[in-house]
Amino acid sequence: MKRTLLDQLNQARNEKKTSVLLTNLDDGTQELIFPLTPDQDHPLLSDIQLLPDIKKAVRDDRSYVREEDGSKTFIQVFNPPLRMIIVGAVHISQFLVPMAQLAGYEVILVDPRSAFGNSTRFPSCTISNEWPDDAMQELKPDHRTAVVILTHDPKLDDPALETTLKSDAFYIGALGSKRTHAKRVERLKNLEGLGRIEGPIGLDIGSKNPAEIAVSILAAITNALRNGSIK
Repeated sequence: MKRTLLDQLNQARNEKKTSVLLTNLDDGTQELIFPLTPDQDHPLLSDIQLLPDIKKAVRDDRSYVREEDGSKTFIQVFNPPLRMIIVGAVHISQFLVPMAQLAGYEVILVDPRSAFGNSTRFPSCTISNEWPDDAMQELKPDHRTAVVILTHDPKLDDPALETTLKSDAFYIGALGSKRTHAKRVERLKNLEGLGRIEGPIGLDIGSKNPAEIAVSILAAITNALRNGSIK
């Protein structure tokens, strides 16, 4: 690998951006797509036969050899780590944290109420007791970050959403009924991108208790990650 490509890969890793290395297995030539965004002005992205393969590889976190007309190209994906930022140290969070960790997410729990957000109740994840908007500005959700808002308190939910909507988070969900979400949207109607918020949060699987709701949330996030578009 050329030093310039290695430097770009390191840059992508430091900036938490996705990159894809294409290696022609016939002649050994390599080309790096970085940063990888749908609207990037890059010659390879105009190849409609190759672009879907690249996007699918990115979504699936899977590197593989693409064969066509006797030519082989190794599509090697370099994705940033998955993160899940949960706002609200509630009962649902106690189930969602370990589930998300088992699914490969680094979990950060945000709740300024230290009586709820503490290592006694949540011993296995990073905890921030900052206000959600301050925490989001520090954590900088990227295109590999899911944000889950669970406090059900506008004083905490709304600032978190206002900051998160400015980010590249691939999933944004907020707890509450359809009525609650409608009121939320009305309060935040001056913000752009409100359609990105999944509310009520999670897949509609008829969940009733906190554990089942956590399952529905993780399922919705998985669907957005694997079947959504790259950011």
